[in-house]
Amino acid sequence: MSTLSDLVLAQGRSSKEDLDWLHMLVGDLQLLADLAFADIVLWAPGADAPFVAVAHARPSGAATLFYRDFVGQPLKEDWRDLVTRAADTGEIVDSSALDWYEEMPTRMRAVPVKRRLQTTGPEVSEHPIAVLTRHSNLSQSRTPSRQELTFNDCADELFAMIASGDFPDLGAPSGPRRGAPRASDGLIRLDMDGVTTFASPNALSAFYRMGFAEELESESLAEVTTRLLAGRLEVDESLPLVVTGRAPWRTDIESKGVTVTLRAIPIRHRGERVGAIVLCRDVTEMRHQEQELITKDATIREIHHRVKNNLQTVASLLRIQARRTHSDEARSALTQAMRRVGAIAVVHDTLSEGLSQNVDFDQVFDRTLLLVAEVAAAHNTTAHPKRTGTFGVLPSAYATPLALALTELVTNAVEHGLDGQEGDVEITAERTPDTLTVEVRDTGSGLPEGKVGEGLGTQIVRTLIQGELGGTIDWHTVVGTGTEVTISVPMRWITQA
Repeated sequence: MSTLSDLVLAQGRSSKEDLDWLHMLVGDLQLLADLAFADIVLWAPGADAPFVAVAHARPSGAATLFYRDFVGQPLKEDWRDLVTRAADTGEIVDSSALDWYEEMPTRMRAVPVKRRLQTTGPEVSEHPIAVLTRHSNLSQSRTPSRQELTFNDCADELFAMIASGDFPDLGAPSGPRRGAPRASDGLIRLDMDGVTTFASPNALSAFYRMGFAEELESESLAEVTTRLLAGRLEVDESLPLVVTGRAPWRTDIESKGVTVTLRAIPIRHRGERVGAIVLCRDVTEMRHQEQELITKDATIREIHHRVKNNLQTVASLLRIQARRTHSDEARSALTQAMRRVGAIAVVHDTLSEGLSQNVDFDQVFDRTLLLVAEVAAAHNTTAHPKRTGTFGVLPSAYATPLALALTELVTNAVEHGLDGQEGDVEITAERTPDTLTVEVRDTGSGLPEGKVGEGLGTQIVRTLIQGELGGTIDWHTVVGTGTEVTISVPMRWITQA
């Protein structure tokens, strides 16, 4: 399904600033639908039609009218007059008679969407940049409760602010949507002085769980939260502005082990603040889960960091032992073991720097290539390593064996293929949705065709590529000089990691 950006930009009649404003409005479209107990549809100017639906929100506490998605469809002929009048006059227009949709009586309202040009200042767009329509289902009409009446009043106030360019608020920070309170979670209505004029049952329950056992109505929300937080040394500096309804911000309050997030929406009339809506939600369990994730991530990162340090210590001990031994064969074995441990340490070093269990293998491999210089120096060789292509991101379970296998192959190319010579070692990586293919090619003396070494390094490479990664490996001599090793790893093994 097309996104809001695709739909709006495809019409070619809206600017980037208009699109940003509509994105902010769509972020609160569900709130409007819940407050109005109605379907809300956002219409943007179209290229081939006067208006095209770019967003749709269904009410959570009432029956929806539209079971089929409207997004991407042109404006219905029956609604054209109302929407066009709202766009031309810049005023809210209500239907004068019942509208029928699939044999259900409905009431429709068209709200012009004005865009505020600056965070501070009264300037708004000369013409509406879109039109929002409210479609109320009257088939199940009954005497509304006080909560429903309050919700509808709040919706009407927000519609008026949309028409005047006061909502959404440019001064509101863009926070994460996760955990954002909804109208059904709890709603508190404040007057201009921050005194509660209405509190929904869910809002009362949230404050009751924090230790407030009295009625919220006629109480200053700021004073109530002050009593709940008495004795706390650290309080969010934005809290006073949220609980008085003076700023469109979010904050958390915690008392008696319960965490409630609050979101304030100042209500303005002709640019002057006349009250506020405060949405609240008990997010105690969510905050506990987030804290557990943070703790686990920190633990995993610390484990990787310690493993990396231990591996580097082992590599250092092997290097010291290699320098002190008098046997050339023992020195070579210890040096090779040191390089293998170092290759594994590079992967763990990358893992310890982030919270993800996936690693950018291009970065890992570029660091392992630094070991080539040490190998070349020990064999009086001048090697020019070069990497082309990209490995991409790999899970750690596959990054470690692949790094170790490639280290062995590059080391062999320098140690045996270019022994005492100057030449190139080229590593080419090609990744497709099905396969990761890596070629290691050197310009050395080459191998007799069909003959592959039987040393420990070759056995390690076979075990890692064929056993752990489920791939294939092939050695052959390039026409002329040099050896080429081709590794092929099926991506199905990687994606299941």
